[in-house]
Amino acid sequence: MNDQNMQFPHRRFDPLRGRWVLVSPHRTQRPWQGEVSRTDSKPAVHYDPDCYLCPGNVRAGGKQNPQYTGVFAFANDYAALLPDSPELVTESGNPLLRAESERGICRVLCFHPDHSLTLAGMEVADIVRVVEAWTAEFTDLGSRPEIRHVQIFENRGAMMGASNPHPHGQIWATEHIPDEPAAELANQLAYRLQHNACLLCETLKIELEQRQRIVCENQEFVALVPFWAVWPFETLVLSRAHLGSMDAFSAAQQHGLADILKQLTVRYDRLFATSFPYTMGFHQQPTDGEAHMEWHFHGHFYPPLLRSATVRKFMVGFEMLGMPQRDITPETAAEQLRGGAV
Repeated sequence: MNDQNMQFPHRRFDPLRGRWVLVSPHRTQRPWQGEVSRTDSKPAVHYDPDCYLCPGNVRAGGKQNPQYTGVFAFANDYAALLPDSPELVTESGNPLLRAESERGICRVLCFHPDHSLTLAGMEVADIVRVVEAWTAEFTDLGSRPEIRHVQIFENRGAMMGASNPHPHGQIWATEHIPDEPAAELANQLAYRLQHNACLLCETLKIELEQRQRIVCENQEFVALVPFWAVWPFETLVLSRAHLGSMDAFSAAQQHGLADILKQLTVRYDRLFATSFPYTMGFHQQPTDGEAHMEWHFHGHFYPPLLRSATVRKFMVGFEMLGMPQRDITPETAAEQLRGGAV
């Protein structure tokens, strides 16, 4: 897609969520204008005696971590969801004032015992073990009759609100499907019913033909900046095979996901010579016992950085009140990520 008109304001449709995104590339013809700041490098701290996630340390509430040498999972000490919340009944009778109980389970997964590491710094073999642990958690939590959705995610960096720099992520299992995956479910189902095809399989086919927005790939997965991306360097990780969830992965696909996560996070870190902050997570089919042939496994990376290690994008003004907007095109973002450095 080389239409010169794409360099003028236009909007792009996001078929996965059913919304529009405003693109204004004329505002920043050179996306690297201004100061390019780098964060100060700090010596690696492999073990922090004050870190509640490091091996052997005591967590909040008095529980002690084992001397783990690989992946370590445990129930979140400050869980946002509880499995035994009482039934909530609203008594107002007003349809505009509705509330209902939400039961669930929150778990924490430490990726590695080394406090200094990130996914970018880990070996692929170590990330494979993380993928295996994610799969085990998804399978266990998803098998429970009260759980309909399992959300695996990572908040990386203080900029994204991460309370601890130790390499770790979270898993929230809920009895209702949250809004984002619910919208994706509805749009994937609608596309399948209308076109007798998978929305993301067709998306991947187009991307592999055009090759403008692909960042990196291997035999099992492709990482790309979606045509409808909102965040400046947002990426979408797609499985080449039509799979609904991690529990359907082969050993090769588990390794492929680990490898693509390594490739992508290394490229992020090289872009602005910093440990790139982001929110990352996987969207998998609901765990409601249905087949969900419309669902295609994918992961989202939402990093906030815009021009340097310290200049970020904020969702404010028109974006909060109107619709999302971006200044550099997804094609330019993918090109910069492929280059790997400013």
